[in-house]
Amino acid sequence: MVLVTQTTNPPGPESRPLIAAEPAPAGGGTRAWLGLAQRTGRTWRKYGKIGRMAFTERLAYRGDLVLIWLLELTSAATAILLWVAIYEGAGQARLSGFDRREMIAYLLLVHIGRVFSPAPGLALSFAREIRDGTLKKYLLQPLDLFAYWLSYWAGYRLAYVAISCLPYGLVLFLCRNYFDGWPGLLTVAAYIAALLLGFLVGFFFAAAIGMAGFWFLEVTSFVSVINAVNFFVSGQMLPLDLLPPFWANLLKLLPFPYLGYFPAVVFLGKVQGNELAYGLLTELTWALVFFGLSRRLYHRGLRRYSAYGD
Repeated sequence: MVLVTQTTNPPGPESRPLIAAEPAPAGGGTRAWLGLAQRTGRTWRKYGKIGRMAFTERLAYRGDLVLIWLLELTSAATAILLWVAIYEGAGQARLSGFDRREMIAYLLLVHIGRVFSPAPGLALSFAREIRDGTLKKYLLQPLDLFAYWLSYWAGYRLAYVAISCLPYGLVLFLCRNYFDGWPGLLTVAAYIAALLLGFLVGFFFAAAIGMAGFWFLEVTSFVSVINAVNFFVSGQMLPLDLLPPFWANLLKLLPFPYLGYFPAVVFLGKVQGNELAYGLLTELTWALVFFGLSRRLYHRGLRRYSAYGD
């Protein structure tokens, strides 16, 4: 029987920065820097293997991934039919800068972008690690909690992307008339960067929420409320431009639009130039903010954490 009780921040590997494993050698020298490179390489290979393990594990359940994709496609079709009816009922060609064709393209891009988003249950996974006491493995083994879960969920989502590429590619081909051609290389690069940064924003936001498990025994209801609000304020239900200007501008200052709205409008070419650079920089800033917040909450939570297990 093992008892782990933390009263101060532990000096072990969980107190190290995410994946960037080793400090620079103080004395310099070729041998010291070579040793640093070798240790850093081993760290990346370790978490790379975790990601490949998650990728292989998820591909073993391809039927489950296909079912998830069908449910997502059904949700997208429902949203598209709803907005077609709204445009017909309103009798207007454009609503807040979006005509019907652009709205359908936007909804398709939002649902495709959800392929790259962390699963809604990620925060509950973090809280469950704390509640069930399995967090102790990160304290007793050379594993970093955030590096482990980031590697695992990256592999998990990569498997979903691999399964979804063909059907979503077919959907985009069938719906190609709703787009103004294929965007330029710079726009595609910015779109991919927005999706990847959005994954990091969503991951570390979920991690910060999951750290509530240190202080509360059950956080399921809290996480459900957060996910429901996030679905609306991230622009997955409708473009934020359709809201009154005050609320639209306010929500665009928050991190949530980067989980749905921002990548879609980047692909559609509605955000360009300095506005695009500012948006990507802000998205990176939010990812760093939630990274720092989640680790801060983690270390504070460890001060009061106790785990029992074999």
